[in-house]
Amino acid sequence: MLTKLKSYSQGKWQEGSGSGTVLLHAVTGEALFSSSSDGIDFKGMLEYGRKNGGPKLRKMTFHERARMLKALALFLTDKKKELYALSAATGATKTDSWIDIDGGIGNLFVYASKGRRELPDETFYVDGGMEMISKTGTFVGHHICVPLEGVALHINAFNFPVWGMLEKIAVNLLAGVPAIVKPATSTSFLTELAVQQIISSGILPEGSLQLICGSTGNLFDHLTCQDAVTFTGSAQTGRMLKSHPSILENSIRFNMEADSLNCSILGPDASPDTEEFKLFIKEVVREMTVKAGQKCTAIRRTIVPESLTEPVLQAIKEKLKGNIIGDPAVEGVRMGPLASKGQVKDVKDNVRRLMKSCEVVYGDIDSVEVVGADTEKGAFMSSMLLYCKDALKHSEPHTIEAFGPVNTVMSYRNADEAAELAKMGKGSLVGSVFTSDDSFAKEIVMGSASMHGRMVIINKNCAAESTGHGSPLAHLVHGGPGRAGGGEEMGGIRGVHHYMQRTALQGSPTTLTKILNTYLPGAETKEDIIHPFRKYFDEILVGDSLLTHRRTVTEADIVNFAGISGDYFYAHTDETSLEGSIFEKRVAHGYFIISAAAGLFVDPKKGPVLANYGLDNLRFTQPVYVGDTIQVKLTCQRKTKKDDREGQIPQGVVEWYVQVTNQRGETVALETVLTLVACKN
Repeated sequence: MLTKLKSYSQGKWQEGSGSGTVLLHAVTGEALFSSSSDGIDFKGMLEYGRKNGGPKLRKMTFHERARMLKALALFLTDKKKELYALSAATGATKTDSWIDIDGGIGNLFVYASKGRRELPDETFYVDGGMEMISKTGTFVGHHICVPLEGVALHINAFNFPVWGMLEKIAVNLLAGVPAIVKPATSTSFLTELAVQQIISSGILPEGSLQLICGSTGNLFDHLTCQDAVTFTGSAQTGRMLKSHPSILENSIRFNMEADSLNCSILGPDASPDTEEFKLFIKEVVREMTVKAGQKCTAIRRTIVPESLTEPVLQAIKEKLKGNIIGDPAVEGVRMGPLASKGQVKDVKDNVRRLMKSCEVVYGDIDSVEVVGADTEKGAFMSSMLLYCKDALKHSEPHTIEAFGPVNTVMSYRNADEAAELAKMGKGSLVGSVFTSDDSFAKEIVMGSASMHGRMVIINKNCAAESTGHGSPLAHLVHGGPGRAGGGEEMGGIRGVHHYMQRTALQGSPTTLTKILNTYLPGAETKEDIIHPFRKYFDEILVGDSLLTHRRTVTEADIVNFAGISGDYFYAHTDETSLEGSIFEKRVAHGYFIISAAAGLFVDPKKGPVLANYGLDNLRFTQPVYVGDTIQVKLTCQRKTKKDDREGQIPQGVVEWYVQVTNQRGETVALETVLTLVACKN
């Protein structure tokens, strides 16, 4: 009897009505599951996410959400054996499963780290710097980003049932927005298991994550302007969803990552005896065979110098001969089946279309030898290597994508032709260049980057640590123009902004300081009789300030600092060389001014300040000459509590806005000083 997959809706697991779609084991063809979402209340799911998950997530700070992601990543790491076992039913080899499962968990770890390191310990994000929009600075502007008060709907492709979900929810959860995940039906059983694990952990606030196993029904009809939709899959389906009336009428954010005709280019310097040639061949074959070529980033077009075409074709053929296809459970098998029989039919149909302008160099479209399996029952297909003699004149290799173990080799005569061929895909997720000639690499990047979301340049110097052509990283944007969908996923903190509303604020510096919890120059400050460095982290408030006593700079200061630092730059030490320079007379070292400023504002006694943590945004705005008198205003700009660690004093980082002025009240230097300060409690 088939196991019915369940959706997780409004806090409980629910079976859809009816028989649903039957899901088969990709290797054996055995019927395993059925999937249906009939009867699910899609409007209720959206409202549940907005009213339950959203408010709970928005009350958390970025740091709390980041710690939540880390806890989830650790939990799933302990549970991944179960995911690997079920992943085999999708036709995945151990390597394929590693990319999907460990890769997805890795995204959680990355965003957990970035959330704590790059975002504030606040429920909102202060974007950019203050804008001076009035003459005297009493009326200023700033940007703030707050979480959308809707739901992120993720519609994912069949090829990465775990990674596709985790790479997206890592970002929206960090932003403070709940998610509804709708995986592709054919492999949704693996997504269902992953969601079961996540829900059982109790780590996410209730309502943060819901799952649809089956179709989305009328869900799109109930989307609002506060919701966001992401789609991964075919460009045709993506365009259909993007044009839904609700998307258009409500200006709903729609991020599309579509399959594209990615390319890899071999440089003319990479002759068969070079390391780059060998790396190139290895990567092309790997991209054809990993996940049986079912990757949105897989190399579809292999672009090589005309003089190296034959060596490349021969080398790829030899590599493919050693590619054993069959049941991934059998030792030695390197490529499993496609995800389904339907997928095999689609790929073969597209290969036949490609064959109108390309010749088959390797593989058989009608038959394949497999190990440990039955080709009639499993979704197996031969690797197919094609060659297009004049790809500049034929559109098929640049418009038809066979989403499987299929690759077309094409030739170029110079860098301009190589770049033109790369761009003929009309928008790709990724392009790669294998060359040790940095000038050629620059020509290709500058000539074709406009049509690519990511470009990878590989040579022997970086190959050992390279993540390869087809691996999107949480740190960098994943997406591409044109055919690739025109969207961007991940991209580090850039991706978080997709789920937030950027709002421009205008008002007095004092009012905006209160709203942003960040001191803005010109805002009111508070000077206490207690020195700021005598206060514990808990006692310091944004806007706490200190105006120091003054110090007059002498010629001896400049001479002594030159001797101590070894900085004998002419402007500090040779007054006879100043003619034609920007200085009127010998000028004090900028770093002396900063050091002297520290001497003015630092409290020397042992106290709550544990250490100097660094300085940011240092600027020297006016020269300081002998006889000038400096004064410092120190103001608490921002506070960030650090995670408590065993054996370490509880502490936080305090950012101090430092303004150094001269006797005329002119600002001569600005900086942000960071101190580690002990917590009282």
